[in-house]
Amino acid sequence: MKKKKRIGSIFRILVILGLIYAGFLQYKISQSSNVDTPKNADYLIVLGARVKGTVPTLAFASRINAAAKYALENQDTIIIASGGKGSGEEISEAESIKRELVKQGINESMIMLEDRSTDTYENIHFSKKLIPREAKSGLVVTNTFHLYRALSIARDQGLDVQGLPAKTPLKAVIKSYTREYLAITKFYLKRYIL
Repeated sequence: MKKKKRIGSIFRILVILGLIYAGFLQYKISQSSNVDTPKNADYLIVLGARVKGTVPTLAFASRINAAAKYALENQDTIIIASGGKGSGEEISEAESIKRELVKQGINESMIMLEDRSTDTYENIHFSKKLIPREAKSGLVVTNTFHLYRALSIARDQGLDVQGLPAKTPLKAVIKSYTREYLAITKFYLKRYIL
C-alpha cells in the first residue's frame, strides 16, 4: 500500500514538473514570436520545410508568404532560401522558396540558394556562408513554433539576428508544437549537457 502511494506521488510530481517545463517552453516560444520586426534588414534567411513533390506544405507556404511580404516592403533585402532536397521532394526546399517568391513578385536576382541543408543547424551553418560581408542586420524567417530554437541556433553560430515569425496553420498546431518541445529539449541537452 505504501509503495503504491509512493509511486502515485512520484507520478503526480513528474506530471506537475512536465507541465511546468511545457509552460516554460511555450513562454520562450511566445517571447520569440511576439517582437517588432525591424525594417530594412540586410538579409533574410528563409528556413525550408517539407515540400510535397514541388508544392510547399501549409506551414512552409506560411514562411514563404511572410518572407515575400517583407521583401516587397523592403526591396534592398537579400533573401537566402535555405533547405535541401528530402525524400518525396522533387525539388529542393530552397528551390521551392525561390519559385514561390518569384511568383509573388520578388526579383530573382535578390534570392540566393542554400540547397544542401537537412536540418535547422545546417540551414544556419550553410546560409551563414552566403551572407554578404557588408551585411549587418539579418532576420530568420520561420513559423512561430520554430522561431525560438532557430534563433538560438543562429546565435550559437555567431549570427546577430532577429526573427520574422510566420503563422502556424491551425491544423498543424498540436503536432508542430509537440514535436518542437522535443526538439528544444534535444537542443538543450546538446547545448548544456552533451
